[in-house]
Amino acid sequence: MTEPVVGSLRVDGATLHYEVRGQGPLLLLIPGGAGGAAAFDGVVDALAADYTVAAYDPRGIGSSVLDDAEAEQRVSEHADDALRLLERLSPGEPARVFGASSGAIAALHLLTTHPERVERVVVHEPPVVEVLPDAAEHRALLVRVRDTLRTEGLMPAMAVFAAGLTEGVEDGAAGVKEGAEAGSAEPKAAPALPPQAAARAARTMADLPYFVGRIVPAFMAYAPDVHRLEALTDRLVLAGGQDSRGELPHRTAAFLAERLGVDLRHFPGGHTGSTTHPAEFGELLRKTLRA
Repeated sequence: MTEPVVGSLRVDGATLHYEVRGQGPLLLLIPGGAGGAAAFDGVVDALAADYTVAAYDPRGIGSSVLDDAEAEQRVSEHADDALRLLERLSPGEPARVFGASSGAIAALHLLTTHPERVERVVVHEPPVVEVLPDAAEHRALLVRVRDTLRTEGLMPAMAVFAAGLTEGVEDGAAGVKEGAEAGSAEPKAAPALPPQAAARAARTMADLPYFVGRIVPAFMAYAPDVHRLEALTDRLVLAGGQDSRGELPHRTAAFLAERLGVDLRHFPGGHTGSTTHPAEFGELLRKTLRA
């Protein structure tokens, strides 16, 4: 990887850490889960051949520090953070945006509230369960996750969350979900990680309580402005993972695409395809952004 130019940006209630590589028009990468900007380490160099690529840690994740660690989190505030980064790094020019999972939800809100700042946005499996006809079942899942976190702790809550995300998949296989890559209720022995990867895993684990306790309930309760999105489909690409069909985040992406009358673009891998299949994922993202 090329070394990034590292910066910080003061926003309301937090200080954001961001990293910039490459040159050309701006491409802002919004990560999901608890992985932060490092989740894009495998794809950023290829994208930097065409773009000035900026990735950042969302507020409360990694090196982006909250003023108040107990503050409630809101999608609108996270989307405004992305807007502030666009204003700093691409003043006066609309930018391309990619968002994954919870980051895709922030990207959807950014598009609906500030479409003039977005030339093209690719959103990969945003878990906007409120668009689904069985949304009440997923609200109940969030209550179970919250109660399990409070009474039994993090890893049991993560197990409940992962089971809810994969419920209904025919073979019962559970792909790695956002945040869950850091562990499971019954972790298996794994080979020693290189120092950089081990440090990233440790950071992800440290941020999981915040992600499960504050990001998950706020973001999965978010209802996108579908009528507004209908007028913006010329610059919106909805994406899902080839290997995550039938899982909840893929279902929401597919349902929203059908409701908007657009195709669902399939990317390599599952919910965390940019991490598990970085070369193929990055190449398809380059093509999609140019289309």
